Amino acid sequence: MDGLLLFAHGARDPAWARPFEIVTERLRAARPDTPLAMAYLELMSPDMEQAAAQLAAAGCTRVHVLPLFLGTGGHVRRDVPVLLERLRELHGDAIEWLLHPPLGDQEAMLQAITQTCLGVLD
Repeated sequence: MDGLLLFAHGARDPAWARPFEIVTERLRAARPDTPLAMAYLELMSPDMEQAAAQLAAAGCTRVHVLPLFLGTGGHVRRDVPVLLERLRELHGDAIEWLLHPPLGDQEAMLQAITQTCLGVLD
């Protein structure tokens, strides 16, 4: 069974996470049978290991990991591979972890940002 692990930076202010909570709610409504977990790098919970454990407990054998970052910066290049290696150590061959490009590197997101910027000018 496939699952989806969304991964964001985290912040001290809980209001920062509201857009991610909205996205998570909408995804759950659109795909109620797909296990989904939101994880944060720091300052918020759950962290990636905790979120991965939720997906493992739900019976996932393949998890799509989507960094909710606007670009491929240091966290995506340095931190995410280390975290995924830890998940591979913890879960062995029971789960395949598929890392996708960060949100900001995806064409659909670039189009949405462009359209939103153009909308400001209308």
